[in-house]
Amino acid sequence: FHPQFPSTFYEGRADMCSALCYEILKYCNSKLSSIRTEASQLLYFLMRNNFDYTGKKSFVRTHLQVIISVSQLIADVVGIGGTRFQQSLSIINNCANNDRIIKHTTFPSDVKDLTKRIRTVLMATAQMKEHENDPEMLVDLQYSLAKSYASTPELRKTWLDSMARIHVKNGDLSEAAMCYVHVAALVAEYLTRKGMDLISYFNPYLFFIMAVE
Repeated sequence: FHPQFPSTFYEGRADMCSALCYEILKYCNSKLSSIRTEASQLLYFLMRNNFDYTGKKSFVRTHLQVIISVSQLIADVVGIGGTRFQQSLSIINNCANNDRIIKHTTFPSDVKDLTKRIRTVLMATAQMKEHENDPEMLVDLQYSLAKSYASTPELRKTWLDSMARIHVKNGDLSEAAMCYVHVAALVAEYLTRKGMDLISYFNPYLFFIMAVE
């Protein structure tokens, strides 16, 4: 894998980078250790390439898309976050620590921060599942996770979308509708600041909420 047109992945719309991160992360949870290793190394290469593309300043695009993809996978893939996935995160960290070319840059610590954030999300999600019948503990855990997304509306929206899908799967439509209301509020604030059209974006959310009513 060698991106001939890096701007496609690291600038403009995030669709391409997002889709690639999502697919690679699925293979980071493979039952075959060889597949997990190759997927981890490929994801590391994508982040490293992003870092080089910015003149060794940051890899914000892949950093953001990886966390968004993990949040989506929590709802879509059974068993994500187990031992296999944790091993893949360790491989990515090891790649950063053993890469001599970027040893004296911020890259290794940024990679460590990313994997730490992923582990926080996975741990909070697992604990929520354990305590789903304990309302007080569940609220505390949800607050902890939301707090980690506070500075990034895109990630908060992704988490709310994931929660909504889980609620729909369980038949809890009122709870799903509340998630979409929060998403609508986040997006409305963003679009208002950008001076963009609200109605065309909100149609899918409004349709769902009206259907629940």
